[in-house]
Parts: sequence; structure tokens; C-alpha cells
Amino acid sequence: MNTLRTEAIEASKKSHSPYSKAKVGSALITEDGTMYSGCNIENASFGGTVCAERVAIWKAVSEGHSKITQLYIYTVDGWPPCGLCRQVLSEFATAKTQIFVGDAKGVEQEYSFGELFPLAFTPDKLDSIS
Repeated sequence: MNTLRTEAIEASKKSHSPYSKAKVGSALITEDGTMYSGCNIENASFGGTVCAERVAIWKAVSEGHSKITQLYIYTVDGWPPCGLCRQVLSEFATAKTQIFVGDAKGVEQEYSFGELFPLAFTPDKLDSIS
């Protein structure tokens, strides 16, 4: 987990956050052990803003990975992922995917994705559509 934390902190330093000033970094590990990181990228049209978690996920998926086993989110204050990031995660995580949230003081919290988002709307919900 130390490597994930280090990568998430490094990613936060690349944050483009001129409006909120909140620098967020994320790092994830895919099922084959590949690591990707991302930072939040804000936009003057706030709807165009993308969270660090989603940047890391998009990078992994764009490189052919679709299963996330671990995700680390770093902010100075230790913010958990927002609802939109949780929904995006539900596409690529399992209930057992480990989610770590860390802050600048070194405080870390660990959750399973199932704990973090117990009633996730997952792709299997669409299996009944013909």
C-alpha cells in the first residue's frame, strides 16, 4: 500500500485545481498488477471537471484493463470518493476491491468497495434487458 500512497501523493502534485485549490491524487492496481495514477482536472465549466479517481480509471481502461483490485485516494484532508466516482468504480471493481483513503497526516482508512457502496448499480443489473 505504501507504493499506492506514494503514487497518489505524486499524482496530486500534478492536479489542475485553480478553482477549488483541492489537490487530489489517486492510484490503482489492476488484476494483473499494473498501476495507474491520476489527478483531478478542473475546468472553468465545472461540469467538465474530472476527479482523480476517474482519471486513473480511464487511463487503466484505455490501456485494456477492466478489473481494479485496489484504489488509493489522497487529499490533504482525506476525502472519500464522490458518488460519481463510486458509480464509475462499480463498473470495474468488485465488492472486495480494496479502497484506501489517506490524508496529509498519514491517517488512512480502508474499505472494501462493497462497504463503500453497498447498493451499487453494477453492470449485472442490466443482464435482464433483452
